[in-house]
Amino acid sequence: MVIVDTTVWVDHFRGLRNPQADFLDRELGRRPFGLTDMILCEILQGIREEQSAAVVLAELRKLDIFDSGGEEAAIAAARNFRVLRRRGHTVRRTIDCFIATFCISQGHSLLHRDRDFDSFERVLGLQVIHP
Repeated sequence: MVIVDTTVWVDHFRGLRNPQADFLDRELGRRPFGLTDMILCEILQGIREEQSAAVVLAELRKLDIFDSGGEEAAIAAARNFRVLRRRGHTVRRTIDCFIATFCISQGHSLLHRDRDFDSFERVLGLQVIHP
């Protein structure tokens, strides 16, 4: 399963061209894609009009949406944050810690355009799609 980060979904829905959005556009319907509940929240928060949000939500509900929270996930995400910080990498956003930790623990790959995930890939073995 490929989890698609908010950064790529935003580009996809805006019709922007970059390697990650192009990969998603090309492979959507051909391979399994999903997202987490936190990614869903980030996407919907960025949409101003209710009607547009409803259209995007209907589109995203066609994919697997995973619950990425809970006590164990919070503990694991915080642990990964500390590991990275000790190695000189500070992750800017807590949600990115949850997303990366979820992907690592569940064996999913991540498609993203966010440098915060780079240290998860280099240090903790996050599987990243590089189109």
